[in-house]
Amino acid sequence: MTEAQNNSPWLTQESYDKLRNELEALYENRPVIAAEINERREEGDLKENAGYDAAREQQGQEEARIRYLEDLLQRATVGEIPQESGVALVGTVVHVYYDGDEDDTETFLIGTRGADSSNPNLETYSTDSPLGKAIIGANEGETRTYVSPTGDEVSVTLIKAEPYNPEMDG
Repeated sequence: MTEAQNNSPWLTQESYDKLRNELEALYENRPVIAAEINERREEGDLKENAGYDAAREQQGQEEARIRYLEDLLQRATVGEIPQESGVALVGTVVHVYYDGDEDDTETFLIGTRGADSSNPNLETYSTDSPLGKAIIGANEGETRTYVSPTGDEVSVTLIKAEPYNPEMDG
């Protein structure tokens, strides 16, 4: 079952642990932000207090991230990286080209947004994205089409699919 079918994001144990650690750090930072807000509030007029506004903004961003991570980790299915090559599955790195142009290539991980690989050069596409929905289950050499967010119909051809290897990140 894919993420789109059961609304359960798929994460490797590595990604789950990384996100769990981020959530714990955000929890630990809550008192620091609250103290900063109180300190800035005591400075006086809140209408012209940039430090207060910045602290409130940071608090809002961190609380939103906490809610997102709590929901993601609660719904997540933690699984093993697929061992088979040749099929685009969650947990595989895929190499594709677009609209029949073999020079217009892209390599990405099929996974869960917000649970990216530790490789900053490897984009992650969710199975909920138009491209992710189109490519999931495709075999090497197979072409699929999808409608992009701009409304264009795009064809994507799977060149290669291989299990994600976290040791290759870096």
